[in-house]
Amino acid sequence: MTERQRTLAQPVAIEGVGLHTGEAVTMRVTPAPENVGVVFIRTDLPHRPTIPATPSHAVDTGMGMRRTSLTKDGVEVQTVEHFMASLWGVGIDNAYVEISGIELPGLDGSAAPFAERLASAGIVEQAALRKFFPLREPIVIDEGDCLLAVFPNPTLKVSYTLSYPQASLKSQFASFEMNGHHRFEEAIAPARTFCAQEEAEALRAQGFGKGANYTNTLVVGAQGVIQNTLRFDDEFVRHKILDLLGDLYLLGAHLKANVIAIKSGHRLNVKLLHKLEQAREQWLVGALQSQSQEVMVGPQLDILQIQKVLPHRYPFLLVDRITELTETKAVGIKCVTMNEYFFRGHFPGRPVMPGVLIIEAMAQVGGILILNKGENLGKLAYFMSVDKVKFRKPVMPGDQLILEAEIIKLRSRTGQLSAKAYVDGKLVCEGELMFALAESI
Repeated sequence: MTERQRTLAQPVAIEGVGLHTGEAVTMRVTPAPENVGVVFIRTDLPHRPTIPATPSHAVDTGMGMRRTSLTKDGVEVQTVEHFMASLWGVGIDNAYVEISGIELPGLDGSAAPFAERLASAGIVEQAALRKFFPLREPIVIDEGDCLLAVFPNPTLKVSYTLSYPQASLKSQFASFEMNGHHRFEEAIAPARTFCAQEEAEALRAQGFGKGANYTNTLVVGAQGVIQNTLRFDDEFVRHKILDLLGDLYLLGAHLKANVIAIKSGHRLNVKLLHKLEQAREQWLVGALQSQSQEVMVGPQLDILQIQKVLPHRYPFLLVDRITELTETKAVGIKCVTMNEYFFRGHFPGRPVMPGVLIIEAMAQVGGILILNKGENLGKLAYFMSVDKVKFRKPVMPGDQLILEAEIIKLRSRTGQLSAKAYVDGKLVCEGELMFALAESI
């Protein structure tokens, strides 16, 4: 099922006190256009500097990483994890977040108040397709007795093992298939932040935790939680999952992976974010992705419509027009002129079109055929292999290439095409092309 991006139907204001700074702060969360993501705006500073919620802006703040902070050009917003988790839980992809101070309000120490206020504002579906991050290969970060690993999985699953030396913070394990936002609202969002009593005293001595109290933080002493009661028997581990979800949503996409965490915290989470971002950049290299959010209606497509499907531009766009487009077949035209850049150095005395570019032109017609299907909108197509290729006749300046691509097999993850190129009705090249299809990242 195709999912669309979402934003708020109307602005919503949230007020409170920062857990660490103790400063009163006001947030105003407003709708944002599609593909903007989440952008924080410091309204208390001159020129209202902005900080996008992305892995590249997530930093190690020290102090044992008791929070996740974002920074850009020396401007910072702190303790964003509970709010980011609520955005994931409610299903908001795009939002501007105006904030009147450096730290987000702590509220009751969980994500539930954020999620409730966001949901009350209403949600609007947008035209653009929702961004997903399907993991392609495992990534593991192992530091001593702390571990954070992600493995390919069709949905998001999070398993967390918590263990502290304090007897009152006994070991806990929880695992959730995060395949529905109601699951987050019921099982994860209400879980509150916590710390051991001696840790709370140490943080106060260092000038942190100024806004924390027994209401918004579960302080655990020798006899258990002080002046409060648990919402779940395993509330501590559920809150660690909440933090992890909020940190992972800084990817700007919905992760599809099996996440296994053992005693991980914000510092390890941020390290994983940076690893995932590096992997995403590497996986995007060499991939075709449709630029259109809707199916182009044939049977003919002009160059502007082609550019809405293919990401290529001059000099690598090798299709000038689509003359036929059905469910199983596409026919395109490439007018070969002496002005083509490759003729300057490819046998300049007797110029011929390089064979690899003829194959590329056929592949682009095949890419249009595959990516223009409704079930493949927004997907990535990787050119996997070429088989049974034969060059029958050289292509010269002034020729008009007629490029045909026809589906042999098309599955959810692969596409096999038969491709042919003609000049003046004569076959000049043929072969079979294989594509791998993957969710957009």
